[in-house]
Amino acid sequence: MRFLSDRDVRQVLNVQQAIHLVETVYQAKSENNTETWPTIFYDFEPGKADMDIKSGYLKSDKVFGHKTVTWFADNEAKQMPTLMGLITVFDAETGKTVGITEAAYITGIRTGASGAIGAKYLARKESENLLVVGSGNQAIFQIACALFALPTLRMIQVAGRDKAKLKQFVDAIPHRLQIEFGMNVEKVKFEEVNSLEQAVKRSDIIITVTASRSPIIKREWVKQGTHISCIGADMAGKQEIESSLISEACLFLDDQEHCKQVGEIEIPLKEGAITEGDLRGEIGDVILGKIKGRTSNEQITVFDATGMAILDIYAAKMALQAAEGKNLGVKSEI
Repeated sequence: MRFLSDRDVRQVLNVQQAIHLVETVYQAKSENNTETWPTIFYDFEPGKADMDIKSGYLKSDKVFGHKTVTWFADNEAKQMPTLMGLITVFDAETGKTVGITEAAYITGIRTGASGAIGAKYLARKESENLLVVGSGNQAIFQIACALFALPTLRMIQVAGRDKAKLKQFVDAIPHRLQIEFGMNVEKVKFEEVNSLEQAVKRSDIIITVTASRSPIIKREWVKQGTHISCIGADMAGKQEIESSLISEACLFLDDQEHCKQVGEIEIPLKEGAITEGDLRGEIGDVILGKIKGRTSNEQITVFDATGMAILDIYAAKMALQAAEGKNLGVKSEI
């Protein structure tokens, strides 16, 4: 088996590949070629430290596996990564371990790809203004993937609670895009948000990547025609946008059953603000043309993406395959 470090994975998996990989998995799910198994969540300290174990099976690629990822907010003060984890990939024909990869980069870039794919297929084609709500680990991945998938973007605003940290993050975006993703962006302006309400009102696309357990995006702020990719809600009790907004939007999902349990639609469903009949379908069905996405420029569209282990497993499998050709990582017998 082969083990890939963060550095190894970064050498074999870029933004373009990640978007292609995620679209491939969404399509495979639509074609019933995947299985996603129940997720295990645990809060060591709510809002400060948690972990989850996600697992699944890609029938078409004959691989299965699991990811264990942890998030410890206090690690930042300790000069340690706040997000860490491992992905283990197995051969579905023999049960043999194919390899293990570091999970933080794969989690980040495939999650960024999900947010961008939601906007690619559901936002208005002429959309220019993107708002990213949240300035933590995930924000730079959302920005990088959105810029690749949405060439019409001209303004990217970022909102965050810590204003000093937010300014530092926004100022560093062009440099980080170049160093970490090999992207040179000249025609796009980056700004930190002073008023979330005003930022929402002028946005064509909103991507939320927070751990909020109470709505931070209000219905009256959102203009007609806006697309929202809700990425942060991945655990029971999390909610980033108001239920009244969900009830008025055209709703699309990455995995319907998982979203009902822990996604952005979980609480609106429990409150009765929406019913299962209000769910338009999964993004893989939109990509394959089985269902329609946006049908007018006035619709508000929402993509609820909780994240699926099959995305991590497929990305890890492809990274391991590419690394073998480049002789990257550490090879070992068990």
